[in-house]
Amino acid sequence: MYQKSVLPNGLRVISETMPQTRSVSICILLGVGSRYEGSRIAGISHFIEHMLFRGTSTRPTSCDISEAIEGVGGILNGATDRESTVYWCKIARPHFELALDVLCDMLLNSKFDTDDVEKERTVIIEEINMCYDTPSTKVGLIAEQLLWPGSPLGRDIAGTRKSVSGISRGDLLDFVAGHYLPANTVVSIAGNIKHTDAVKAVGKYLGGWTGNGQRPGFKAYKAKPAKRVKIEKRDIEQTHLCLGLPGLSNSDPRRFTLDMINVILGEGMSSRLFAEVRDKLGLAYSIQSYVDHLADTGSLVVYAGVDTAKSELALEAIIHQLMRFKTEKLAAAELSKAKEMIKGHLMLRLEDSRNVAAWQGSQEINRGEILTVDEVIAQVDAVTAADIRKLAAELIAPDNMRLAVVGPKQDGDKLRKLVAD
Repeated sequence: MYQKSVLPNGLRVISETMPQTRSVSICILLGVGSRYEGSRIAGISHFIEHMLFRGTSTRPTSCDISEAIEGVGGILNGATDRESTVYWCKIARPHFELALDVLCDMLLNSKFDTDDVEKERTVIIEEINMCYDTPSTKVGLIAEQLLWPGSPLGRDIAGTRKSVSGISRGDLLDFVAGHYLPANTVVSIAGNIKHTDAVKAVGKYLGGWTGNGQRPGFKAYKAKPAKRVKIEKRDIEQTHLCLGLPGLSNSDPRRFTLDMINVILGEGMSSRLFAEVRDKLGLAYSIQSYVDHLADTGSLVVYAGVDTAKSELALEAIIHQLMRFKTEKLAAAELSKAKEMIKGHLMLRLEDSRNVAAWQGSQEINRGEILTVDEVIAQVDAVTAADIRKLAAELIAPDNMRLAVVGPKQDGDKLRKLVAD
């Protein structure tokens, strides 16, 4: 079971003791991501994440930071999402305080050196170029644009080449001052450490951190009529497609039902999509589905890489598998298998201290509420075949479908017709 404490400055400390491990993992999560950004500074949250690894007043270079952790066998990294940013470290228990010192030094004392800003700007633009040059990644970005048109949610988290080129050092510092606040931060720790020791250590390094204000708000997403199909021509060997549907928020109790649909549909080699589209029809090497739950919206997306000459046939097969949730009664054995798969994946994942820290910290920063493993298992077990069919009737419809395609020239009209564009 996790324990939670709140420091006088509003910073939340979550921990779970895992005495069977020899490691400790620390996740420092901030409630800010790409949906908090205006279009001019799109990508600034991701830019700041990069800059925190560039050097501090006590560890002047990125090498000084990485060597401090890697020199004792630890792992250090960060990530930016739409609604949160995380900096994390996994390290052997004897070096716990070193890891916390490094992370807090990055958080509070990063230099944002002018030369480093320019170097990292180039690095990020190359990261954007890499994503644009990777068809399987680019098609996912297009799908997000179609799912959330005109919203920061539909933009690449890294921003655009234009926006990143225009972000100044002053913009970075102003954004940090407005969003990197104790009350907007969760420190989540898991491993061979007691809660009292974790809180004491965090208090030592972050107890004096000051900053006024609560978590800044963001503009709620409101659906509006927009284009539902986009086809980008590329001179490549394969067609990459994403078929997306609006989903559910991370506070909607039916999200567990949608997760069940996703597992049955396209998670793993025993899923319907893998069995039908790859094994039976031989239309794709890579095919899968995934869900995303955000504060006020969500998505269900199917990705496939297919032979261009068979893209229409593959899309028909994918839509057929989606529609089955509305028209066919789900067999008890298939439902039971999906439940056991979800529960098994969760329990296996949470054997690792880093995953425990991230799982609990992300719940706290994104929802302000942490479900225990037993509570999640109870929610999963409670899903019925009737729940799945009812939710499928609401969400799965041609009018809700968005289709993103990246590949050689093909008959776009036929693909558009399949999703009633």
